[in-house]
Amino acid sequence: MTSRPTRPTPRPPEGTPPAAELARQARAVLADAVRVARWAAESLPAAPRSAAPRTADARAATPRSERAARTPVGQAGALLAQTAERAVQALDLTPDEVRAGWDRARLAGLVELHGDTARPGWRLRAWDRDDSAVLRGWVALFDAWSIVHPASEEVAAAAVAEVVEAVPQVLSLLQLSAGPVTVPALLDLLEQRVAELHEERCEVPYGPQQPAAPAPLPELLDWALHGLAAVGALTLGPGLATLTPLGNWAVWVKLEQICVAAQSPAGNIEQSADDMLRGCAGLTPGPARAEYRAWLAARPVGSAVAELLSVARGEDALLRGLAFEALRVVGGPAEAAVRAAADEISLRPYAVLWLAEYEGADPDDAHDALTRAEATWLWVDTAAAVADHGETPLLVRHLESAVQGTVPALLEEVQAVGHPRTVQVLVALAAAHPDPALAKAVRRAAFQVHTGGV
Repeated sequence: MTSRPTRPTPRPPEGTPPAAELARQARAVLADAVRVARWAAESLPAAPRSAAPRTADARAATPRSERAARTPVGQAGALLAQTAERAVQALDLTPDEVRAGWDRARLAGLVELHGDTARPGWRLRAWDRDDSAVLRGWVALFDAWSIVHPASEEVAAAAVAEVVEAVPQVLSLLQLSAGPVTVPALLDLLEQRVAELHEERCEVPYGPQQPAAPAPLPELLDWALHGLAAVGALTLGPGLATLTPLGNWAVWVKLEQICVAAQSPAGNIEQSADDMLRGCAGLTPGPARAEYRAWLAARPVGSAVAELLSVARGEDALLRGLAFEALRVVGGPAEAAVRAAADEISLRPYAVLWLAEYEGADPDDAHDALTRAEATWLWVDTAAAVADHGETPLLVRHLESAVQGTVPALLEEVQAVGHPRTVQVLVALAAAHPDPALAKAVRRAAFQVHTGGV
């Protein structure tokens, strides 16, 4: 495997506070959301994770605050009335503050909806120790500003949608100005952008038409600015708007994402999932994730997930593993498809690990969710990837990662698990291992699998 040159890591604009300070500001914006989410996680009944069964000993060893506490929710994930009342009393918040905090917790990924219940998201567990998790959570809230601060129901939905689509240009002007911008200047830009959107759609009326009522753009601009202020992206003064340090940083992040989507770091954005993953095989994890993000940004999420899973069903074990790494970048929108994939023998170990991490397990501990047979299947599959694409010493070292602890136990369980690449993996391992006695035992096992003997 070879490393490829990658784009240098972009730097935020001069004067942007360090990540630790931005995270401190983000924590302040989401303080009530964290309080409500933690109260729900610690005060409501806990349920076992659904990714895979775990032993009673493993569950008992897991702190209660880290178990998958389930919170019953109502329509659209709202807190039930009795739950909200308990939170008001416990947290000394008003009912509106509790409901707003819960809504922000959902939007920021602090809690995740699963049917008619919600449970703590992985960001909640990482909140105090992982600044990057905090910033990603705040960016998710920033992206949802129009949900945090809904528009008046009296305004046509189409006009609201146009303003939401035009807001990135408004934010870009605020960032380029590097200081306060007058509301009339922002309104002028908004009017221009909305007019451009109308031209881009080239809407041609057929037959007699009633003239459409003009969109109330001054009122909609005021709504958008207050919505962005509500999530901590800007501050408002008399006739002026100014980006906060968080808002300035977020606009820069979004512009960087657009640049990445326009031209992916390694040039695979227009490739199929199969070719994109092959192109990422030689990249280190960071650049590979950037490539996955660029490829995903250019596609509808549903079709991208389906394409990645289709590749994972193929014969190349390396691409199978990389496909699930790309699905980790997708996150929540891929959950339903990954859960369905857990019913397929060849994908189940990867799906179980993905689900365990998605539900909050530390990646180093996620393997605890696998059964012994699933772990053995995954060991053979990974060995097949190493045999096909790696170097001989890697295959020998891979032997040490088996959960069985001894080679005879490993060989016995490998033969029983029924992986289609078992013979090829054992033959490659026998050829690579420097110990003649061990190599002979491995070759014997390969022969027994090949002939169906015992």
